[in-house]
Amino acid sequence: MSESNIKFTEKEALDFHSQGRPGKIEIVASKPMATQRDLSLAYSPGVAVPVRAIAANPTCAYDFTAKGNLVAVISNGTAILGLGNLGALASKPVMEGKAVLFKRFADVDSIDLEVATEDCDKFIEAVALLEPSFGGINLEDIAAPECFVIEQTLRERMKIPVFHDDQHGTAIITAAGLINACLLTGRKLGDIKVVVNGAGAAAIACTELIKAMGVRGDHVIMCDRKGVIHNDRSDVDQWKSAHAVETEARTLEEALVGADVFLGLSAAGALKPAMVKAMADQPIIFAMANPDPEIWPPDATAARPDAIIATGRSDFPNQVNNVLGFPFIFRGALDVRATAINDAMKIAAAEALAQLAREPVPEEVAAAYGGRTHSFGRDYIIPAPFDPRLMEVVASAVAEAAIASGVAQKQIENFDVYRQQLRARLNPTVSVLSLAYEAVKASPKRVLFAEGEEPNVLSAAIAFREAGYGTPVLVGREDVYDRLKAMGVDDPHSYEVLNSRNSPLVGRAVDYIYAKSQRHGLLRREVERMVNQDRNFFAAAMLALGEADAMITGTTRPFSQSLRQVRQVIEDEKDAVPFGINVIVAGNRTVLIADTAVTERPDARQLAAIAMRSAGFARRMGLEPRVAFVSYTTFGNPPGTHIDELRDAVKLLDEFNCDFEYEGEMGPDVALSHDMQRRFYPFSRLTGAANILVMPGLQSANLSAKLLKNLGGENVLGPFILGLELPVQIAPMTASASDLVTLAVLAAGSARERRKKA
Repeated sequence: MSESNIKFTEKEALDFHSQGRPGKIEIVASKPMATQRDLSLAYSPGVAVPVRAIAANPTCAYDFTAKGNLVAVISNGTAILGLGNLGALASKPVMEGKAVLFKRFADVDSIDLEVATEDCDKFIEAVALLEPSFGGINLEDIAAPECFVIEQTLRERMKIPVFHDDQHGTAIITAAGLINACLLTGRKLGDIKVVVNGAGAAAIACTELIKAMGVRGDHVIMCDRKGVIHNDRSDVDQWKSAHAVETEARTLEEALVGADVFLGLSAAGALKPAMVKAMADQPIIFAMANPDPEIWPPDATAARPDAIIATGRSDFPNQVNNVLGFPFIFRGALDVRATAINDAMKIAAAEALAQLAREPVPEEVAAAYGGRTHSFGRDYIIPAPFDPRLMEVVASAVAEAAIASGVAQKQIENFDVYRQQLRARLNPTVSVLSLAYEAVKASPKRVLFAEGEEPNVLSAAIAFREAGYGTPVLVGREDVYDRLKAMGVDDPHSYEVLNSRNSPLVGRAVDYIYAKSQRHGLLRREVERMVNQDRNFFAAAMLALGEADAMITGTTRPFSQSLRQVRQVIEDEKDAVPFGINVIVAGNRTVLIADTAVTERPDARQLAAIAMRSAGFARRMGLEPRVAFVSYTTFGNPPGTHIDELRDAVKLLDEFNCDFEYEGEMGPDVALSHDMQRRFYPFSRLTGAANILVMPGLQSANLSAKLLKNLGGENVLGPFILGLELPVQIAPMTASASDLVTLAVLAAGSARERRKKA
């Protein structure tokens, strides 16, 4: 997954991988393990029953074990990213990362395995013996030409999918883009003349796949470091020689004269503007060298304004990104228990991706990519990596191709139902959060970091800026620059620092706050002291005066104190009830809890307002809101003395004719179980499990969120503050740098939405 334009310090990268539980993956039990009976069923003696069933019928392993959703990511570390041969152990962070991507994008469980040998036969033997454990094998970062031998031999020996992503992942995404580029330029695959620069694993896989899709073999010229691979050369191996052609061209420059397509999988700067000028009309250029392409898109466009250009980078249109392919290809292959990933499945994936790029782009995706992805065209021939439709479109196409080509061991009777199941596998909130990050990158904002001297705040500010989300404005003292330098920042003075004691803006801040508070008992000198000594007052005034777009604070004092200080400067939104909402992300499910931060005992009108605002927030998170007013009693059983507010809130929503589902009062067990609702309370108006829990008071909401945070860790986000006139987010005192970046991004995103409405 290429994200070449994202920067970070070495310390940040090391901290990310080392803090908390080292590494990026863990094993979590999928069955209850609380009682002795649970353990007896999980292991001895209960486990003997599925053991005997599998021994009698090996396909039962897919029914009684995790095999059918388990992929091994395997490397020997001989070609790690662009770093070369650093050994099996050094490849482990990359392989763990690949395992995380499988889970994040396609709900495929994955484990990394690093094999300490460069001997092909030993590697093959080690992997082949693992076949009973896994539903598929993803080979990664293995040097050519050994990777060809390894993959081909394992595909012949094993009856599960074996897929070398470095080869085929790039090939599939490239093929998808090529289909659409040809469509836009009026070409047919059988007619185009292609020059491939590079003769490594990915280049050869790309060449083989486009030939399988209809590009004529004698219309493809491949070049390596020594020039064109032609029939008269005797210094090429069997994999290169398979693509040798009869031609008089001997150099890349000569080969490109009149060529329709350039596929670059080589080195930065290999393609010169003069070479682009010599290509055919409307040349198609895939410059995929990583991190720097064979030619920078602006240079290619300057040479040929009619060119269609793709790269491996996320900061230019048409990114060739393997994450568009491998998670969903394995998803489809696993779901039909395929014995291989064949050409038919790869072509189906490429065609599905190409077709998806031609479909109208969802509004949230288009907005997230700064409008670059509004419609199919020269700057959008490949789908965006976070398009939520990828899962169902690509996986179902691969599964269908596996069945049609005879490598599937399981049939899918109804593909409409299957596509619904695919959609249900992924939590929409995760995709929406990813899109929120992309949206802020497309429209960067200035965000005030009010506690700019704290180490985790500085780390967050660095990450925020380096990721391209906007400009962090640090509120702190002069030594902030020294602290940035100590954290590995090369140019600390490029960061903007506002000192609340001597900034030229202090006077404006005092004037602003004093004008608001002079009739509330505050003297001007008190306001001066507040601004000089407390950065929350100063930062909030800077936000109110338009010196930034958003603000975050909270790490140095209790949440309630920070909120109280901010509200002395920033008004509540008109007709709004400020409140806090926590987001709990659990697997493929998201639940919101409100109010976790502001009102101790909300009345019915406040509860109704919280429900309505929470429903709007839920929709922005990709959820169709279902609100439950939660209590210790469910519809009056047992009788309670503090449920009238909840019942009255429901009546108020009835009067407002709200466009979302709501019900109450009910216990959380009932609210979160649609089965219980149907069985015991068939009159419930909810059509599914609630995804918004409006609590009867601050105590229950806050305690619930904090308990879940400490038990569920990073799966609990927030609280997010809604209802203030300007975008402010207040972090918990325990917030990590990553938490702060998320809050800063959401605050910046809120500023972006407000500006659009204005």
